[in-house]
Amino acid sequence: MTELDATPDIVGIRTSLTQVKDTTGTRVFRVVNGVILTIVCAVTLYPFVNIVAKAFSAESYIAAGQVNLWPRGFNLTTFKAVMGDSMFWTNYRNTVVYTVVGTAIAMVLTTTFAYALSRKHLRGRNAFIGMAVFTMFFSGGLIPNYILVAQWLSMRNTIWAIVLPGAISVFNLLVMKSFFDGFPAELEEAAALDGMSTYGIFFRVVLPLSKAIIATMILFYAVTQWNSWFGAFLYLDKKNLFPVMMYLRNLIAAASGGTEVTGNMDDAVQIGANIQSVTMLLTVLPIICVYPFIQKYFVSGVMLGSVKG
Repeated sequence: MTELDATPDIVGIRTSLTQVKDTTGTRVFRVVNGVILTIVCAVTLYPFVNIVAKAFSAESYIAAGQVNLWPRGFNLTTFKAVMGDSMFWTNYRNTVVYTVVGTAIAMVLTTTFAYALSRKHLRGRNAFIGMAVFTMFFSGGLIPNYILVAQWLSMRNTIWAIVLPGAISVFNLLVMKSFFDGFPAELEEAAALDGMSTYGIFFRVVLPLSKAIIATMILFYAVTQWNSWFGAFLYLDKKNLFPVMMYLRNLIAAASGGTEVTGNMDDAVQIGANIQSVTMLLTVLPIICVYPFIQKYFVSGVMLGSVKG
């Protein structure tokens, strides 16, 4: 059969595929799929919208359960109490510093360790992987960790007590290792033939082609560090070193005492009513602002790193 004779058959196949795509069943599926996804999005967004509405609502409407999707009795008392405190901004700055430094350290350690574990010729490779996986299921316990950080390493009331103990997440490490396992060996061999060292290959070839997984890991580490408060609770005594999560935790505890937050009883009642909504909104807002910039890498990064076990 000549190429000309085969052309009508190809055209016929394309026409058949086009007709299949436009069938009634396909259109119904698209409509049903769109409706289901819309409902899922609405159910997912409702709690957050409700929190935003409560954050700006008056205490009487919140207590009566009349706040749903729109603020009622618009009120900024709690926002003024929180954002008018200079300690809030000091702790907020601390959280930004802890998140940036902690994420940077975690990414350096995780990427280098994961790349090393992905190399088949690494001596003791299986032993290193086994040690890493072992820590996912077993730990020294709270008291030994506290003694190690606070006494032996003398990191109490320092930034290092916050950013170093959780510097490597084994889950993130294994995801990155899986990604590097599937990296084309031909590219590294070609770079080696051009005279690149191991470090040159890693920094100039591997990392530039790993933007998706790196962006995903940055998001994971940044969110974890941003939401962390227990480490500060254990290792920090000075209020000017607290992250914002510790400040908000203490504010919620103080709000339960009423006049400890403010001398005005009416304001204390208002703060106690929507303090949780305000704190949730203030803490989640920065992550929401950052997420759109790396969202395009998020799904592809997770999938790339999870193809192999």
